[in-house]
Amino acid sequence: MTERPTGEPLVRLTGVNKWFGELHVLQDVDLTIDRGEVVVVIGPSGSGKSTLCRTINRLESIQEGEISIDGVRLPDEGKELARLRSDVGMVFQSFNLFAHKSVLENVTLGPIKVRKKSKADAERRARELLDRVGVSAQADKVPAQLSGGQQQRVAIARALAMDPKVMLFDEPTSALDPEMINEVLEVMVGLARDGMTMVVVTHEMGFARRAANRVVFMDAGRIVESATPETFFTNPSSDRAKDFLSKILNH
Repeated sequence: MTERPTGEPLVRLTGVNKWFGELHVLQDVDLTIDRGEVVVVIGPSGSGKSTLCRTINRLESIQEGEISIDGVRLPDEGKELARLRSDVGMVFQSFNLFAHKSVLENVTLGPIKVRKKSKADAERRARELLDRVGVSAQADKVPAQLSGGQQQRVAIARALAMDPKVMLFDEPTSALDPEMINEVLEVMVGLARDGMTMVVVTHEMGFARRAANRVVFMDAGRIVESATPETFFTNPSSDRAKDFLSKILNH
């Protein structure tokens, strides 16, 4: 890692609880993410990883606790929420691109509509970002003409176009064919090197080792462990993490 986290909290979750009906999916979650920190969240299916990620921009509401971004508490709804949410970039498992719009239009839409940028400024920035993620040649195509890996890189460019303070990635490679996974992870490693604050839910342990400042291991809605990749992968402290790692690292 070239950039070090600043030690200045950017995202803070305090006493966060969430239920889906009877199911207690997040249990007393406390997590602070510093500016410039890359936090990779891992754990078994159903451990609450994606839900945790989605609460950070209120795609999932919480019943207890509070979440703040850059010192401002996330409100439940309204204009203030929309403004704060625009500071949080999100990249999903499915690319969620607008099918009928060109790649360039997909990337400029938010900056023009939400950030009130001029079309010329938005397009200039969009082309820079498409170049950065390696798909500048595809600017005039529609998403269906692109491979999955290309579409996901466009989705990353689209999120970056809003100049977010933090980027959330919810299993960004799990819908991709194996040969496309690395092209997306390479872009993410580059962002991490450039000091982007990132929360990444992923099964890609190689990425966690290369790019994370910290690995957060979740099980049954709780954060069980939080450690550097080096410590977590070589010497996990909980039996649950040891069990999880023995299952995934021995394949």
